[in-house]
Amino acid sequence: MVTVVVSGKPGSGSSTTTKLLAKKLGLEYFSAGSYFKQFGTGKETEKAVTFWRTKKGSSKEFHNKLDELQKEKAMEGNIVIESKLGIRLLKGCYDFSVWIEANKQERAKRYVKRDDITMSEALSQIEEKEMHERKKWKKIYGFDSFSQKKMADLVIDSTKKKPEEIVKIIVRDLRARGLVQTFPKSLIKRKV
Repeated sequence: MVTVVVSGKPGSGSSTTTKLLAKKLGLEYFSAGSYFKQFGTGKETEKAVTFWRTKKGSSKEFHNKLDELQKEKAMEGNIVIESKLGIRLLKGCYDFSVWIEANKQERAKRYVKRDDITMSEALSQIEEKEMHERKKWKKIYGFDSFSQKKMADLVIDSTKKKPEEIVKIIVRDLRARGLVQTFPKSLIKRKV
């Protein structure tokens, strides 16, 4: 049983990578960001920002409940978790952690493509999302979410890499550490 946590800057590709990695390894997938965004409105990034602006979205209670949910899933194993705070908050509950980053221009380009918005709007959304997250999480948890980069087992710059390339790098590292093996998909038991 293996638990992998993937984190990174907004727009770095952590969500896409986590989904692909879970599929490649035949593991369950959980995204704290998707869970959080379900309460917001608008396009992808707007959902997070609009929910942060609410009392519930910025409450310590809500975040503590989400943290407990992630810890439960991590302890069950056989899962890849995408979580902006997971490297630090789930420490001791996972086997391997990955921090993904990319330069701001590249992250904005990804927002433009995904949300069909202008580059100016994308840059503004990234800055607002980062500001909300870093400020609110610092208030709730007492640390800067970007500081997790130093704690990660593997750091990847996705600026010039496709998600599939990133997954290959992660799988190679997991295999080198003896955390995963290659099995035919028919032999992998998946949680439903």
